[in-house]
Amino acid sequence: MCTFSLSATTSMQLGSVAPTPSSSISLPLLPQINSNNYLSIPFIFNFKFNNSNNKSKHTVISAYSRTKDVWRRTTPPHETTPSHQPRKRRETHYLDHSVDMDELLRSIWDTQNERELFSVLSPYKGRQLSIRFMVLLLSREPDWQRSLAILDWIIEQALYTPSVFAYNVVLRNVLRAKQWDIAHGLFDEMRQRALAPDRYTYSTLITYFGKEGMFDSALSWLQQMEQDRVSGDLVLYSNLIELSRKLCDYSKAISIFSRLKRSGITPDLVAYNSMINVYGKAKLFREARLLLNEMRAVGVLPDTVSYSTLLTMYVENQKFVEALSVFSEMKEVRCSLDLTTCNIMIDVYGQLDMAKEADLLFWSMRKMGIEPNVVSYNTLLRVYGEAELFGEAIHLFRLMQRKDIEQNVVTYNTMIKIYGKSLEHEKATNLVQEMQKRGIEPNAITYSTIISIWGKAGKLDRAAMLFQKLRTSGVEIDQVLYQTMIVAYERAGLVAHAKRLLHELKRPDNIPRDTAITILAGAGRLEEATWVFRQACIAGEIKDISVYSCMIDLFSRNKKYTNLTEVFERMRGAGYFPDSNVIALVLNAYGKLREFVKADALYREMQEEGCVFPDEVHFQMLSLYGARKDFNLVETLFERLDSDPNINKKELHLVVAGIYERANRLNDASRIMNRMNDRGILKSRIT
Repeated sequence: MCTFSLSATTSMQLGSVAPTPSSSISLPLLPQINSNNYLSIPFIFNFKFNNSNNKSKHTVISAYSRTKDVWRRTTPPHETTPSHQPRKRRETHYLDHSVDMDELLRSIWDTQNERELFSVLSPYKGRQLSIRFMVLLLSREPDWQRSLAILDWIIEQALYTPSVFAYNVVLRNVLRAKQWDIAHGLFDEMRQRALAPDRYTYSTLITYFGKEGMFDSALSWLQQMEQDRVSGDLVLYSNLIELSRKLCDYSKAISIFSRLKRSGITPDLVAYNSMINVYGKAKLFREARLLLNEMRAVGVLPDTVSYSTLLTMYVENQKFVEALSVFSEMKEVRCSLDLTTCNIMIDVYGQLDMAKEADLLFWSMRKMGIEPNVVSYNTLLRVYGEAELFGEAIHLFRLMQRKDIEQNVVTYNTMIKIYGKSLEHEKATNLVQEMQKRGIEPNAITYSTIISIWGKAGKLDRAAMLFQKLRTSGVEIDQVLYQTMIVAYERAGLVAHAKRLLHELKRPDNIPRDTAITILAGAGRLEEATWVFRQACIAGEIKDISVYSCMIDLFSRNKKYTNLTEVFERMRGAGYFPDSNVIALVLNAYGKLREFVKADALYREMQEEGCVFPDEVHFQMLSLYGARKDFNLVETLFERLDSDPNINKKELHLVVAGIYERANRLNDASRIMNRMNDRGILKSRIT
């Protein structure tokens, strides 16, 4: 887990930060306080919570509320309150070592209201205990209501000077309990007491709000932190990037990464690896690849995770030649291979019809000290099947069983598909029975594979009976299974049956609406997908950004540009940020609708958010400016892109020359072409 290590002497300084795995979110630790002034406060304490504390939770809350309502305070800051009374002169000798903190905590945990709690603490009202003792006591109190009451006692009864560390502890407890309004109130009270929120304050707020998916609130706290000139650090920004990635909000992640670098912080290996993943998910392949060069330039050497993340990105987008190139580079720089890398490359070799290379890599894994796992075997099985090496596939499958190597549903699904390719449908059916006897439950892919095999073998009655049985048995019917049955009906010429299934998806009762939308959109059923989408919007059932994306793609394919922009506005209203593909489709729609102002506003807004566009988006915006006859904007954008080292200069000049040529501005078109010749751009392959 990543930690914040802060020291409080005269000024706060950032300590060392441990790297985090890119797959986890780090919660900030409490600041460590200089032993001359305060005690160190650990983030997590081991304690036994007294169950009697929960007996009268409502009593505790109401008792606190009657006495003090810090989160709805209406008293102006300048009015005299107990917290502004003159402080007594600080005692030089404390009773810290003579007080048993565990015993005192047990007494506090037995209290059921504010009056009882104040009574327990009353012997120390004269501030015989140091503030470091009180802050440590606070940090060991897990109940957010009691921690609020203890804070009130510290400041308003014992008249300690307000401490930012005490507030940070209580703020953490409040946020753990998801009391968001109270957290806002505590922050405001710190301001009223002239306490400056520190890095820990903001990192706690940002992390907890972000963790709960309230990303706009998390970013507003980041903005407030920057306004207060409280510097963020690598861990804070990395947390936000990771939260964005998990929420599939890749544009936000790219924006935060840009902000991180603008603040003068050098990303570490974990941050770079996370961003390679983000760029890949956003389909910004060139930007992801260029990150490797940037890493080397700042002294951060790409590791196995960096390369395997790139490989995964290319494979997910079926860019297998590019993946092969990355693997070659990985071997050239002698970056060690791991299990993930080998599994990916076995798949890549298979996709490129390089079954021999896949076979060689698999059987050489143990020589490299890498033990193949079930994924390795399953991947090689699939490669054998695609290459129609059925004998090798069967041999490997039975070898796994002889050597007691784990087999799972993917193993069986792969072998069932192989038997289907070799037209041995009875053996495929027998495998389903075999896997069930071994306690491996078939899934939707198993059934869709069997239905497809039976359909191709002319056994449509068996396929239809199985599908109907699955629908009534409560098995989850996913989009693959539905589409398989629709294709089986259409292949057999039973178009009416296929249409009936599509019609049923308009009123899905056994699958989620977003799944139905994806199925209908994937099948190109415009009317049905639109109807289900609107019903899902009304019911508030769309929780996945991919549903909006598939509808935008569907409307774009069918040239329904008004509907496309409507979906986009709903998408933005739901708080989702578009990826570069969606932006390109929306810009095109705005252009077709002659809504150039909206297109320009979207383009500028996304750039201000730090979005990184592929060249096509920039070129599309140039074309829209040209269609609008706004050649000043064409020139302005052209010059800006020409100075960007990441833009393909040859394509850029050709696009701009074409814009001028279509507008019959031949002198300008000639000027652009001459500029290409003068720079030698026209002859270069990649510029």
